[in-house]
Amino acid sequence: MINFFSHIYKRAAVLMICCLFLSCENKMSDVEAIGKKRVSREMATQIESYMSQGGIMKAKLTAPLMWRTQTDTPMIEFPKTLRVDFYSDSTKVESRLTAKYGRYYERMGTVFLKDSIVVINLVKKDTLRCDELNWDRNKEIFFTDKKVSIHKSNGDEIHGLGLIAKQDFSQYTILNVQPDTYLSIPDSTMPVNR
Repeated sequence: MINFFSHIYKRAAVLMICCLFLSCENKMSDVEAIGKKRVSREMATQIESYMSQGGIMKAKLTAPLMWRTQTDTPMIEFPKTLRVDFYSDSTKVESRLTAKYGRYYERMGTVFLKDSIVVINLVKKDTLRCDELNWDRNKEIFFTDKKVSIHKSNGDEIHGLGLIAKQDFSQYTILNVQPDTYLSIPDSTMPVNR
């Protein structure tokens, strides 16, 4: 009797194994799709975001469209223009930045801007124009290695390649000043020949 049940168990086990092999059929594309990472993308419109440090408002960002992409390096994109107003400690707008495109890398705290960038220091009345600009939130600086031009309120024009500037654009350094730069020099600074 034991031999009979043993024989039935063996046949049932062989039958189950055959069923498993026949029923488990996957296409190679299905197997590969399981291993692929999925990218999550969120969209928002009419963005108004504030940045503060130590309870003091430092900047306000406005944009008509924002995409937030979740990948290994999460980023926020502003594909249809953006505007950032930077505030002084007395909450007055010190400078304003506009660009046609921006990308913010959340973990690194960096921003990449491109296309028709204009930065105006509303205190000094100086205007910076360039096609690419980077911002490091942690160091509180803007920088680029691309072509820049600065138009000062006194009529001076400075053209160059590369720039490093404080976040509020109160101080900046142009790395390679170009020959087409125009600087006015007050008469009192000219040496006198006697």
